[in-house]
Amino acid sequence: MTSLRHRIKAWREWTQLPQEARAAQRRDALGLPAADPGPGRVVDEGIAWLAQAQDNSRTHDGGVARHYSVIDGWAGSYPETTGYIAETLIAYGDEAKRPDVLERARRMLDWLVSIQFPEGGFQGGMIHQTPRVPVTFNTGQILIGLAAGVRMDERYREPMVRAADWLVSTQDKDGCWRKHPTPFAAAGEKVYETHVAIGLFRAAALEPNRGYLEAARAQVDWALGHQAKNGWLAKCCLSDPEHPLTHTLGYALRGIIEAYLSTRDDRYREAARLTADGLMGALQPSGKLPGRLDAQWQAAAEWVCLTGSSQIAESWLLLHSATGRDDYRRAAKAANGFVRRTVSVDGPPEIRGGVKGSFPVDGWYGRWQYLNWACKFMIDANRAELALAR
Repeated sequence: MTSLRHRIKAWREWTQLPQEARAAQRRDALGLPAADPGPGRVVDEGIAWLAQAQDNSRTHDGGVARHYSVIDGWAGSYPETTGYIAETLIAYGDEAKRPDVLERARRMLDWLVSIQFPEGGFQGGMIHQTPRVPVTFNTGQILIGLAAGVRMDERYREPMVRAADWLVSTQDKDGCWRKHPTPFAAAGEKVYETHVAIGLFRAAALEPNRGYLEAARAQVDWALGHQAKNGWLAKCCLSDPEHPLTHTLGYALRGIIEAYLSTRDDRYREAARLTADGLMGALQPSGKLPGRLDAQWQAAAEWVCLTGSSQIAESWLLLHSATGRDDYRRAAKAANGFVRRTVSVDGPPEIRGGVKGSFPVDGWYGRWQYLNWACKFMIDANRAELALAR
């Protein structure tokens, strides 16, 4: 009887979906497409999609729309992810000699500077969401973009310093940040704030005597106090620490790797390898990485979190370069190939080059949405694969 009720409820929900959502669901129900467009094509299409997301943000402010939904269209701008998207656009624009892409990054950073709180922090959530309060994690992600911006234009140094100083001043003595959590996630300490440390490592390279390096290392050291012998990371999810998203695991892993790249301390490389090896054990031959995992690295979801797959693929490629281990390269190429096959390179402009929150599109994470950060991390992972091939 319960199963029948669930089927009736699912049918009623399906009948209420708009045609675009039904079509997306039907496509994904057929399984992963066979054609792989290749890393170069998806990078270029992804950059074009991010331009669409900037131009079509509901708030029309220079920021990047949080997502495109097959239910209700484009969202408003999202400061947090606009920050590190700017870094990706600067890297791509420099390499491809695309001044138009660099100009888009400037517009993003100028908007972010205009909404910075006087003390240096940045808000959580989309620009129109409340409460509008400074948040540690979001500030750290925007700091990544500001640090990249300084290499393009000195105008961004002062806001970068203010953001980094604020992070240092609000950090607890043990390296954790507890004072300014996001109001849009479950309460509690977050190990994945190693991704905040990335911004401080980048700022330290530009302003080496302001305590940024020490604060970044302190956070990563605190986080590694929650790493198990099999590489598992506790306290590492937005909402379910027992079954974290590969997205937040990917954040944490990338921060640990950045600690190694910035300090060349082998402790960080070995810690990153533990977590990377655990994740690699969960990867299926098809390149599918379940969207949630448990403490034994077993699948806790049927759907794939495409954001997390891309983040982890880039981390595997960085570890391949750091260790010479070829299994990391093979795992990254498999995960990248899986994500690429979900990307439309010839569809309507709203989805062409975009990356869904989940595969299939009605999976739990970013349900029915093409997420701007999923696209950013897809670009980063595929640019890393291209760089390795060169």
